Amino acid sequence: MNEQIARTEKQLGAILRRVRKQARLSQGALGEQIHLRQGTISRLEAGEPAVQLHTVMEVLSALNLEIVVRPRSRGSASDIENLF
Repeated sequence: MNEQIARTEKQLGAILRRVRKQARLSQGALGEQIHLRQGTISRLEAGEPAVQLHTVMEVLSALNLEIVVRPRSRGSASDIENLF
């Protein structure tokens, strides 16, 4: 999988949804794996900002993903949005 850039909650949610689907997991199955409700996975994938950081980290781990922090590239948020 290539590096993907997320600058907003919605962009991160779209990445997580895409990876979950590539892993052939339903929201419910992913939630069961990490003891979260399906609705919590749905809210995270929808980019709702009220999701706790711990929840994000649990989902990243379950999908075998990690966060890399680096200086922001020069592309605007709308440029990144076009990738989705």
